[in-house]
Amino acid sequence: MRTLERRGYLRREPETGRYRLGLKILSLGGDAQANLDIADVALPFMRMLGEKIRMTVHLAVLDQGEAVYIEKVEAPGFFKVNTWVGRRMFLHSTSVGKCLLAWLPKQEIETMVKQQGLKKRTPKTITTMTKLLADLDHVKQSGYAVDDEENSLGARCLGTPIFDATGNVTAALGASGTLTQMDEDNMPRIIDALKETARRISRQLQRSGTAGAA
Repeated sequence: MRTLERRGYLRREPETGRYRLGLKILSLGGDAQANLDIADVALPFMRMLGEKIRMTVHLAVLDQGEAVYIEKVEAPGFFKVNTWVGRRMFLHSTSVGKCLLAWLPKQEIETMVKQQGLKKRTPKTITTMTKLLADLDHVKQSGYAVDDEENSLGARCLGTPIFDATGNVTAALGASGTLTQMDEDNMPRIIDALKETARRISRQLQRSGTAGAA
């Protein structure tokens, strides 16, 4: 992390010690600029969501067959999630990854899975195309995704899609917590808060005409 900071790809907020994307990342191309725009729009909403649900909130985009965190708001309190801006995650085993996959054409999903595989992260990870497609269909119908210990044992994550000005899924908003934090009693409240925040971010992107990376 410090190497990336020294090279200008990350910058550290002095007040909080958190890392954010630095200006030098713009040299990587237009996609980076689009992602920075999305992160800037989303960050205030993410902070409000984090305060409301008291959990870590992530913003992720699709890049080369993986989900990449482009923003993070740490949960208040003692429980910390071992993630960072720039971290790459599997699509099939994470809630944000499923949201980024679900609205893609089936052929594109199948091609991506053939290239990346369906690595078994835990005993609960989806490892067949049939089960993945069924899960993604449920994501589209319900408007949210669940990672129920599929990427890390003891952790449960929820995700919702964010739509850009063209109506495409440009990013995914996720909340991460323990099984206790996200039990059956709490999940409906967290899902509603995630959906509402994602809608607000989407509306703001659409007003500003911000489109995601192609």
